[in-house]
Amino acid sequence: MTTANVPASSRPKQEFTRADGWLTRTALVSRTIYWGIHASCLLVFWVGAPAEAVALCAATYAIRVFGITGAYHRYFAHKTYKTSRAFQFVLAWIACSATQKGPLWWAGTHRRHHRYSDQPGDPHSPKEGVYYSHQGWVFDKRWEGTPIEGIRDFAAFPELVWLNTYHWVPPLVLAAICYAIGGFPGLLWGFAVSTTLLWHGTYSINSLAHLWGTRRYETTDTSRNNLLLALLTFGEGWHNNHHYFMASVRQGFFWYEIDITYYILRAFAALGLVWDLKLPTKDILEGSALRVKQAA
Repeated sequence: MTTANVPASSRPKQEFTRADGWLTRTALVSRTIYWGIHASCLLVFWVGAPAEAVALCAATYAIRVFGITGAYHRYFAHKTYKTSRAFQFVLAWIACSATQKGPLWWAGTHRRHHRYSDQPGDPHSPKEGVYYSHQGWVFDKRWEGTPIEGIRDFAAFPELVWLNTYHWVPPLVLAAICYAIGGFPGLLWGFAVSTTLLWHGTYSINSLAHLWGTRRYETTDTSRNNLLLALLTFGEGWHNNHHYFMASVRQGFFWYEIDITYYILRAFAALGLVWDLKLPTKDILEGSALRVKQAA
């Protein structure tokens, strides 16, 4: 079964709900966990950097950054390709293990970002300050609940609703796997350090990619292209490209713009796991946007 026949969502209402599960209903609990994971990274000075644990960190970072970029962002938020219902859940589980809440919350909130980008109503507008756009918005109660009206297409799947409610299950499973593989150093590097790096890699697109970089296209926001951020986030740093034509599965529009997420999705397409990858037309690439000067 594919998601092709799922009805499109209507324009989201302004109201938000609190339907994300118990973990986000208590600010003290969620903040303690969030900052506790950050603080636990300091324990690397005690356990050192065993090769197996560091390798585990790299692996869990890479797999989960693809989950965020290839699943939550390019699939659930923008529907830039199609897949089966079964693989859709696999993608959602991988992304959910990144400890960035559930697929409906993430994609619904991101759709809102594009609707109001850099304007009132944008959950992480850089006009609210670098800290706020980077991570302060995560603690803002306005964006705490799932904007269900903006994600009704995927909310039609009970398994995704379950995963959105119990979004803490995949991270706990991953933490247990890391401990089973590498003991406490494996848990520390494979989960805590990896998760912290992944959080700030994702946040950097909300903050730094609206502040530093180049602008190829005229857009109504401050989005910029940044090679370093693109490398760290598997292609998300081509942010001005993305804001100009968000329907593209490929965010590095040109061959020299490295987009690892797109390469992975191409491999999945070759295997028949995904299909109907949407790409920018020649007019989008070359003729339908004004060039602007490089940002200072």
